[in-house]
Amino acid sequence: MDVFEDFLANIEDKSHRARMIEIIDWVQTTFPELQKRFAWKQPMFTDHGTFIIGFSVAAKHISVAPEGKSMDLFASKVEDAGYTHGTKMFRIKFDQDVNYDLLKDVIEFNIEDKKDCDTFWRK
Repeated sequence: MDVFEDFLANIEDKSHRARMIEIIDWVQTTFPELQKRFAWKQPMFTDHGTFIIGFSVAAKHISVAPEGKSMDLFASKVEDAGYTHGTKMFRIKFDQDVNYDLLKDVIEFNIEDKKDCDTFWRK
């Protein structure tokens, strides 16, 4: 059984579920070396035991959580993509396109920046 199966099955809105599946499938295809993990009620991807990126579903958007350092670095690109954000995450509304170039840049940054990290979260 896939680690995200129960989470995805519990997304009531079929179009929201389809969008989350699309994003998760893209991450798995683009970064096959990442491990899937379900924790803190959200699907996330890790590398050598350290957090790389997580996702969650709200009524009107998907939250993308790459950690605060990544948000500091990518905040202007997130805004340029038309997304709103907080200090540790950004929101992709269900009526917005997913900017996969931005998502790729964020994930690649976290993989490289955390290659020597031996903790789950940055210290």
